Amino acid sequence: MRAWQVHRTGAPETALQLGTDLEKPIPHDHQTLLRVRACALNFPDALLVQGLYQERPPLPFTPGIELCGEVVDPGTTGLRAGDRVIGGAALPHGALADYALADARFLYPAPPELDDTKAAAFFVGYQTGWVGLHTRAHLRPGETLLVHAAAGGVGSAAIQLGKAAGARVVGVAGGAEKARIARELGADEVVDRVAAGDDLVGALKEACGPGGADVIYDPVGGSAFAASTKVVAFEGRIVIVGFASGDIPKAATNHALVKNYSVVGLHWGLYRSRRPAVVHEAAAALAELAAKGAIDPYVSRVLPLDRAVEGLTALAAGDTTGRVVIVP
Repeated sequence: MRAWQVHRTGAPETALQLGTDLEKPIPHDHQTLLRVRACALNFPDALLVQGLYQERPPLPFTPGIELCGEVVDPGTTGLRAGDRVIGGAALPHGALADYALADARFLYPAPPELDDTKAAAFFVGYQTGWVGLHTRAHLRPGETLLVHAAAGGVGSAAIQLGKAAGARVVGVAGGAEKARIARELGADEVVDRVAAGDDLVGALKEACGPGGADVIYDPVGGSAFAASTKVVAFEGRIVIVGFASGDIPKAATNHALVKNYSVVGLHWGLYRSRRPAVVHEAAAALAELAAKGAIDPYVSRVLPLDRAVEGLTALAAGDTTGRVVIVP
């Protein structure tokens, strides 16, 4: 089989090597072998390749943490050969390959409403959004939700989930084109942080209204977090999803006390080991929303396997919108 492998971490264009005659991986406990139908790229993939992610698989490894696949070898998992499923790949045998391994306990039927490319993009971003907005932030109908990086993969899912929950959604995007995409995804108000320049806080306050933002969804960190603390509502919740800016901010706990808001961390992957029922509940809720047409992954680019480095490099540089999907 073919697979992109990392033998030494570094920039995607130097660290990734395409093997063309590799053995298929062998599933172990709770694992199943999948033929990869599509792999959605995630920012953690770029961090994994660079050796900057909090989890570091043994070398060599194949990145690609999210996929839509077809069951080849169900083993003793209870799945059936030919089942079309979505879920997370089990590193070091990720989904930037013709075949990948996955933990069968966290595989779910691919929504029939979604083609392979959209189904591949339906797991990590939407699971993270559901758990972040509902389990961690307890988003309520009528509240104002502020979403940073609203045109990106994580942000686009959060916009749709916020609207499905009955929230008023304010998106933040970098540039006119990304702002347009955020509007098309359903944001009620959009702030172009490039156009706002030095007055980002003022633009956010105007968009959120006098009460501020009840829930803020932040996959960016850095200056985005600093601005969030200026517009968060009384009893608001800032959900920390990631640090795409590369700048990990420090929270001023005295400020959180005086303004009476919460800073809430979200490491979705921990739920698979600590509270797996939450992952299963989210999967059922998300499948129902997909069936109703309330959520629909935004896939901006589809590339063949031999151009995966191109997609990953663009993602790492922040030059993408929505999801980039690789189809072997």
